[in-house]
Amino acid sequence: MSTPLKPLKTWGHLAARRRKPSEYEIVSTNLLWHTRDPEQPWDVGHTGFMADFYRRYRNQSPITHPDWNAFRDPDELVYRTYNILQDGQESYVDGLLDQHDAEGHDRGLSPEWVAMLAQLYTPSRYLLHTIQMASAYLVHMAPASTIANCAAFQAADSLRWLSNVAYRTAELRQAHPTAGFGERERELWEELPAWQGFRELMERQLTTFDWAEAFVALNVVAKPAYDEIVLRQLGVSARRHGDVLHALLAESALRDSERSRRWTEALVTQMSEVDSNVAQLREWVAKWQPLAVAAIEAYGAEVAENAEAAENAIGAVRAFQRQLGIGG
Repeated sequence: MSTPLKPLKTWGHLAARRRKPSEYEIVSTNLLWHTRDPEQPWDVGHTGFMADFYRRYRNQSPITHPDWNAFRDPDELVYRTYNILQDGQESYVDGLLDQHDAEGHDRGLSPEWVAMLAQLYTPSRYLLHTIQMASAYLVHMAPASTIANCAAFQAADSLRWLSNVAYRTAELRQAHPTAGFGERERELWEELPAWQGFRELMERQLTTFDWAEAFVALNVVAKPAYDEIVLRQLGVSARRHGDVLHALLAESALRDSERSRRWTEALVTQMSEVDSNVAQLREWVAKWQPLAVAAIEAYGAEVAENAEAAENAIGAVRAFQRQLGIGG
C-alpha cells in the first residue's frame, strides 16, 4: 500500500522557507507562465513574431541570472498596499492644491515665473508619458513577476504625476489666461531647445527592445535625469520665485522616485551577482549617459535663478550610478 501524500501547507515554491508566506510572496512571486521554457515562451504559437520577440529580447538578453524569480521588491508592495500608500499621498497633494487655491497662490506668481512654468513645467506631461510607456514595456518583458510588478507601480507613478501636471495646467490657465497654458505644450515639447535632449533620450529608449538595456536606459539613466533636473532643480528655482506649491509638489513626486531607486538598486544588485553582467551594465551606462547629460544641460540652461542646476543634477545622477556600482 502506498504511503498517502502529505498535503503542503502553502504553495510549493514557497514551502522551502518553512514559515507562513507573506501577502507579498503569495500574490507576487512566480506568476509568469511564459518563462517556463526559454525556447518556447508561448504555449500557443511557438513560432511567429511574438515568440521570436521574447526569445530575442528577453530570453537571449546578454544579462543573465540563474533565478530571476529570487528578486524581491525592497518595499514589498502589492496592489492593495500601493493603493493605500498613494491614497495617503494623493490626500496630501489634494490638501496642498486646495489650500493654495483658496489663498489665490497662482495669481500672485510673477510674470517671469509664469512664463517659466509655461515652458519648462506644463510640457513635462509629454516626458512623463514616455516614462510611463517605457515602464509599461518593462512590465511586459521582465523575466519575473516581482520585477514586472515594480515596473507596473512605476508606470502608475508616472501616470499619477502626468495627471497632476495636467491639473496644474488647468489651474494656471485659469489664473493666467493669456500665458498660453493648455495651448502650446505639444509645440514646446517638439520644438523648444530645452526639451530636445529629453526627446532624443526617450525616443531612443523607447526603441530599445532588449529588456535589460531598456531597464538600464530608463531606471539608471533617463529617469534619474528627469528626477534631478525637472523635479529637484526646477523645484529649487520655484522656491526662489515664491512658488512654494510647485516646490512641495516636486518634493512629493520625489518620494515616488526614491521608491523607484530602491527597486532599481535591488535589481542591479541581483544582476551583478553574475560577474559577466557587470561589464555589460557599465557599457550600457556609458552608452546612455552622454544623452542624459545633453538633456540635463539643455534643460538646465533655461532654469532661472539656479545657475548650478545642470551641474548639480548631473552630479546627483552620477552619484546614484556609482552607488549602484556601475557608474563611471
